[in-house]
Amino acid sequence: MKCAAVVFGIVVAGAPAFAAKPREQVIPVPGFADFLAVDGKTVWATNSGRVERWSRKGKRAEVPLAHPCGAMTIAFKSLWVADCEDFTLTRIDLKTAKITAVIATGIANPKGELNVVAGAGSIWVASDAKGVIARVDPATNAVAASIPTNPDSYYLTFGMGALWAVSGTQQTLQKIDPATNAVVATTPLGREPGFLAAGEGSIWVQEQGDGTVARIDPTTAAVSGRVKVDETLKYGDIDTGGGKVWLRTTAGQTFVVIDPTSLAITARMGAPAGSGALRYTRAGVWTTAHDAHTMSWWRKPKTIGNRATAP
Repeated sequence: MKCAAVVFGIVVAGAPAFAAKPREQVIPVPGFADFLAVDGKTVWATNSGRVERWSRKGKRAEVPLAHPCGAMTIAFKSLWVADCEDFTLTRIDLKTAKITAVIATGIANPKGELNVVAGAGSIWVASDAKGVIARVDPATNAVAASIPTNPDSYYLTFGMGALWAVSGTQQTLQKIDPATNAVVATTPLGREPGFLAAGEGSIWVQEQGDGTVARIDPTTAAVSGRVKVDETLKYGDIDTGGGKVWLRTTAGQTFVVIDPTSLAITARMGAPAGSGALRYTRAGVWTTAHDAHTMSWWRKPKTIGNRATAP
């Protein structure tokens, strides 16, 4: 096994000899299954003209929408989905799979690369490319505040008591205090930063143009380390859980697993599957591959990338 070496704060990780054997269940999904939101033992996926609820045994529900786009969130017994054709935020009841509200928030990136997130009793979505995030009150289904940010701040996550917004064009991460609806810190990032996640003690940002993942200290908002994954990380996805960072990739493999403390890559799983999304659960990891028209379920994530399971 090649040892990881730290060079100028970046961990360069060799392919580990202890990569776990693939444990993938492939589920055919007609259309263009992309972004995911976990709903217990099932998962919601955006698709062409609809969102769908899937289990490992097949499709459970379907809700027509003009153009569902971006990463969704589940909160307040609802699924919250951006619509890139109508420039709205749609609320769907989880129990009935019926639309209960359509909110005119505006959508900052009609191309679909963005996040809807939940936190501090609210739903948040990038609503204007000039640099505005809409804060939605789920009690009234109305925009309660509009927060100015850097232009093109499409990518959001909520965690560690704050909202975090990434601008790909400005190459920045901004920390937003939900108590004041104001930016309290701005961090410079590498080339073409994109999707991000909060968990395992840090904020994690894909620097897609550099092929790296940056670890951010949530208190200081400073970069505390980087790991080089591939030449680029275009159009992938990222999540955290189970003491690991999970990164959907577009080259070399389906996803990689990163140790949040050492920043070592502990597993490279699956064959390259083009672009898609990823969401972690304790029971398994969901991934999509929209160009292959499939969704996959990866069993036993606890054992993926563990040295104790080395052959």
